[in-house]
Amino acid sequence: MTSTITVRHGDATTELDAGATAIQALKALEAVRGQIVAARVTVGSRPPQPWDLDREVPDGAELEGILADSEEGRAILRHSTAHVMAQAVTDLFPNAKWAIGPPIENGFYYDFDVERPFTPEDLDKIEARMAELLQEKQRFVREEVAREDALEEFAEQPYKTEIIELVGDGTITTPVEAPDAPEIGEGGEPTFTVYRNVRPDESVAWSDLCRGPHVPSTDRIPAFKLLRSAGAYWRGREDQPMLQRIYGTAWESKKALTKHLQLLEEARKRDHRKLGRELELVHFPDELGPGLSIFLPHGAIVRKQMEDWIRDETLRRGYQPVYTPHIAKEDLWRISGHLENYGELMYPGMELDDAGGAAYRLKPMNCPFHILAFTSRTRSYRELPVRISELGTVYRYERSGVVNGMLRARGFTQDDSHIFCRPDQVVDEVAACVEFARDLYRAFGLGEPSRVAISTRPEKSIAGHDDSWEAAEQALIEAVKQTGLDYEIDPGEGAFYGPKIDIHARDAIGREWQLTTVQVDFNLPERFDITYVGDDGAKHRPYMVHRALFGSIERFFSVMVESFNGAFPTWLAPVQATVVPIADEFDGYAGEVADALRARDLRVEVDLTDDTLGAKIRRAQTSKVPYALVVGGAEREARTVAVRPYRGEQRKDVALDAFVDEITAEVAERRAEAAAG
Repeated sequence: MTSTITVRHGDATTELDAGATAIQALKALEAVRGQIVAARVTVGSRPPQPWDLDREVPDGAELEGILADSEEGRAILRHSTAHVMAQAVTDLFPNAKWAIGPPIENGFYYDFDVERPFTPEDLDKIEARMAELLQEKQRFVREEVAREDALEEFAEQPYKTEIIELVGDGTITTPVEAPDAPEIGEGGEPTFTVYRNVRPDESVAWSDLCRGPHVPSTDRIPAFKLLRSAGAYWRGREDQPMLQRIYGTAWESKKALTKHLQLLEEARKRDHRKLGRELELVHFPDELGPGLSIFLPHGAIVRKQMEDWIRDETLRRGYQPVYTPHIAKEDLWRISGHLENYGELMYPGMELDDAGGAAYRLKPMNCPFHILAFTSRTRSYRELPVRISELGTVYRYERSGVVNGMLRARGFTQDDSHIFCRPDQVVDEVAACVEFARDLYRAFGLGEPSRVAISTRPEKSIAGHDDSWEAAEQALIEAVKQTGLDYEIDPGEGAFYGPKIDIHARDAIGREWQLTTVQVDFNLPERFDITYVGDDGAKHRPYMVHRALFGSIERFFSVMVESFNGAFPTWLAPVQATVVPIADEFDGYAGEVADALRARDLRVEVDLTDDTLGAKIRRAQTSKVPYALVVGGAEREARTVAVRPYRGEQRKDVALDAFVDEITAEVAERRAEAAAG
């Protein structure tokens, strides 16, 4: 063993005594900048790895610090806080069994098997105990243990021993099914990492299987908050035990935490389920079950505007519409590979009274139907690209723990299109899809995409040779470059049948939503033996491009509801104007005002209730109608209206004809802008 090691940071190189830690190396390299929670270590050609600051670094390592206010740094901070929370829970509930506790977007959670569900009072006690543990300055100490030793140490923790057994024999992979599981040692050796919370007196307070890394000690967690608890099935499967999940958040400063909590409060006010109920947009009756909803008349009008826009635009851009069934024989899903690779998200088969006794399945996707439309006759290379589109409703058996109103639903409608093209057309077709998405985001008030991510071949894929995947991935990169948008690479996040582009948008309060997906598929053309006749008279295999711009109508609708806070722009609003007569005797004139607006295809209601004028005006405001038009004797006499917009200055004595022209022009201009993208 050498007595010294060499480490690097950028152009700087230095020698240290063997056994030097990451923080010692960073200090020696003068690479400590800001609030560092861990290091990123690269050795040779291996991918960079996050590294505990107190962990020894190998010879030849290149290091850089991971800042607490970076996404990677926050994930480490939150993971450490999850461990502190689990320790606090086991201190207060000694019989608790603990499962997994990973960082997630903007926070963390940990799952526990306890005798009863946690109460808000329990969360207060757990939070107080966590604050005490932070003050104790316990160190996070990493240790590698053999499989048998890990099984012995966690013998009384059934969920930990299950992880050890299943990860160790390859039954499950991490981090998909066990996001907090330790990694297997190099060469497939069943060696597990354990992190111990060690008190200043060197006694061990608590231990957990974990990938790491963690912050050096508990006092390096600046700010946290527990948010709520909920039930969650072990490993996300309904045939497994129901556990209690506690959600929390942690940040690099109290200021950042306060800002996030304010955002959560604003998001709570904007929740599409809450606004959907208050504004009579959507309904989630218990009789339907989780993940299923009803668009009420006001919501249906907004949805119609969305559907009309996408239908008109797909036709204008050369797409051919189709309508397809909601069910199909199980054999279709066997050919497509969905039964094999997507079966757990499909609803069970239905035995129908067919002569052949074939089982039928609700469709989880529209693509096999569009393939059958394409193969309805022989196709020539001169026809390509063939762009097939549909507003197709699909059904997916999402686990109850992940269903979230219309943001993550079990039944939803996609603006689904599939483009069949020659290899030389792929780049241009994908680029056109990305530009189509940009136009849609601008039309519906979301602005430019906030993030474009290209997802490459996953570990488990069922189609194509390496060169096919590489060519498809390069085509996506070239297509995005053609649009001028910046992009990132998400390694290994592609679909099982091909790479994809995910396009995100940011809403009015800064949250990012993944909406549009564009995928290149060489699996289904092969499985269905799709061909076209080339200019040489021979059969050739087309490429297939999947794209859904809204993602789903329901999800996009929900994002709009929350981004607009229910106050839709006039062209989208379900009711564009409410006429408010100040007394019954003016109901007739209120009807004339409404008729004048309806004659210009505007959506208008008249408030003929017996409520007071103040109550009627408040109702128009709380309903977020763009314009309330108050009419009385003076207005009837002069054929005017008093205009009270949802936003903006009130105006009196506005000529009725002038207002009708004004709102008509506003709607027409906005529709024209939307049509132009």
